[in-house]
Amino acid sequence: MTFQDLNLNRPLYSALEDLGIIEPTTIQHKVFSPIMAGKDVVGIAQTGTGKTYAYLLPTLKLWKFSNSPSPQILIIVPTRELVAQVVEEVEKLTKYMTFQVVGVYGGTNIRTQKIAVSGGADVVVGTPGRLGDLMKDGVLKTKKINRLIIDEVDEMLNLGFRTQLREIIEFLPRRRQHLMFSATMTEEVEAVIHEFTLLFEKIEAAPSGAPLENIEQYAYEVPNFNSKANLLEILFRDHPEMSKVLVFASTKKMADVLYERLLPNFEEVMGLIHSSKSQNNRFDTVGKFDDGTYRFLIATDIIARGLDVSEVTHIINFDLPDVAEKYIHRIGRTGRAEKKGVAISFVSETEEAYKKEIEELMSLEIPVLSNPADLVLSDELIDLEKPVEFIPFNHHKIKTAKPTGKAFHEKKEKNKKTNNKIRRAEKMHLKYGKPQTRGQKKKKR
Repeated sequence: MTFQDLNLNRPLYSALEDLGIIEPTTIQHKVFSPIMAGKDVVGIAQTGTGKTYAYLLPTLKLWKFSNSPSPQILIIVPTRELVAQVVEEVEKLTKYMTFQVVGVYGGTNIRTQKIAVSGGADVVVGTPGRLGDLMKDGVLKTKKINRLIIDEVDEMLNLGFRTQLREIIEFLPRRRQHLMFSATMTEEVEAVIHEFTLLFEKIEAAPSGAPLENIEQYAYEVPNFNSKANLLEILFRDHPEMSKVLVFASTKKMADVLYERLLPNFEEVMGLIHSSKSQNNRFDTVGKFDDGTYRFLIATDIIARGLDVSEVTHIINFDLPDVAEKYIHRIGRTGRAEKKGVAISFVSETEEAYKKEIEELMSLEIPVLSNPADLVLSDELIDLEKPVEFIPFNHHKIKTAKPTGKAFHEKKEKNKKTNNKIRRAEKMHLKYGKPQTRGQKKKKR
């Protein structure tokens, strides 16, 4: 099947021709007709299967030109990197159309984005927090929105955007089409979808745990951080075919430590990206990785969903993820567009359980290769690997309070703040037992 079989309009088809894209992916083919029919659609597909074009192509074909500055389409994504990616893809597909797209996200000047939105847009792409701010300020007019697209629903929940999504919905017209895409369908994801729409068509391109066909997977057994870092240096040194490598670390701190460890030997060809980096730094780093300036890029899972980097040759799991589905998302960054990819995992003894869960999810065993002969295995642990020292509660050092008397005592009479002044007549009466008077002057008659 080709895109001609989907009956696209000429501007969209011409744009695809310029991009050299001829055949739709499975998810793009499956969702096209239901979306064109106006149905609410929930698409389940792995990372790297063409989900972005799956909702953009039918949505852009259904779009109708209008002189109104208010957008007709609202696309919500979890990260600023994904905003930039979707905006770029919209611009590619609307090359032969009179169409305006605006992207908005937090961490940057909202005033500039207010000006862009006020200038008019046919589609607005944004992160939940910034979209909510623009709606509350009255800058983003929602009365014309007829299609709501939420991409990466599962990642939205992981990042805690559920409340913001609910707030956005309150601003939208009641009559609208819902298009939601996710890499996994958990009970929590389904519960969120039901908050927006009850009647929807669920379309699954492939089970969330199905391994991607174009990716070769294998693992090395290495005990700790220093041993893994030694192995990584050997692979980078001995394998020039590793020309565009995405290295996943479990946390931001681990990514920072790994970057510092490799910096002396690979400073000119290595980048680092995670959510604590500034906006400009993140875009600059991804750009250098995409254009080949950086050969290796160290990243975390949260950022991975927003990366759209072409021709990644290798994925290296420096740390295995604690959730099996995340492994599928990670390796989906390679082996795209019919090209082969390689996914390599470094597995310590504590990560063996994660490896088994991943293999059960995929129904596939990941082969373990022998370590290189020159690999030095270290016994030294870094601080992030050391177990947190448990200090037991020392009951012997507790001073037992001895019973004491009352916390308060009665004040002396002279210190009591009461009016103790006694009139002279009363004082004389107390002293002599009868009233005493001074000599009264007799009044003259």
